[in-house]
This record gives sequence, structure tokens and C-alpha cells, in this order.
Amino acid sequence: MWLSRDVELDALPRGVHLITGRIIDALPELRDLRVGLLHVHCAHTSASLTLNENASPDVRRDFETWMNAVIPERFDWTHTLEGPDDMPAHVKASLMGASVTAPVRDGRLALGTWQGVYLCEHRDHGGARRLVLTLNGE
Repeated sequence: MWLSRDVELDALPRGVHLITGRIIDALPELRDLRVGLLHVHCAHTSASLTLNENASPDVRRDFETWMNAVIPERFDWTHTLEGPDDMPAHVKASLMGASVTAPVRDGRLALGTWQGVYLCEHRDHGGARRLVLTLNGE
């Protein structure tokens, strides 16, 4: 089975947001798969995806703090037409990545006990975000 579906996420504030539940809710077909893969792609250049610890909110805050320290807004950026947070958002999105892939086993995502999928919103007012979910398996 192959399936492709878009999921629209409402605008989220700048930061790192756990979205595993939204992804699973959008794919009731997941329950029917014995084995497979789920690919999740963020169709934007100023937001990203990552797979990491889902237990402590401190992890999300630390990701945001680290990214802002390493990729500051106050820098000699050339691309500034869309505001001071735009070019840093592009760099953060490239470093974090636009996609994640997770295994599927026995009708569930085969993630680690403390793993979750995160949307990293790198803009102050990034707007709604579209995810492209591609599920395949048997």
C-alpha cells in the first residue's frame, strides 16, 4: 500500500512543537500495516522537522535556545527582505532538515519509548505549515 496525504498545521509560535499525535490522527490506515515506513516532509523553507525526546519540555526549550545562540538574528545577513528572523530560519531549517522517516510495525510507529516527531517553527509569525505524509507498507 502507498498513501500520500497533506496535513495542515495551524500557525504555531516560534519554538519546537511535538506533533506526533497530529500525524498519527491523520493516518488511520497506519493501524492496518504490519510493516512499513512513514515519511514526513515539511513543505516550507523556514520550518523543519526532527525526531527526538518527547518526555521533557526542557528538551524543546533547549533546542530553541541552542539554535538561537548558534544562528543569531543579529548577523550580517544579505537576505533581509522578509524580516530579521527569515534568513536565520532558512539556516536553521537546513541544519535541522525538512523530513523525517520512521518505521512502522504492527499498526504503530516503531519509535523509541521517549521519541516523538517535532515541528521546529523558526519564525516569529511563520503561519500555517503543510506536512506531506507518505505511508507505505503491507
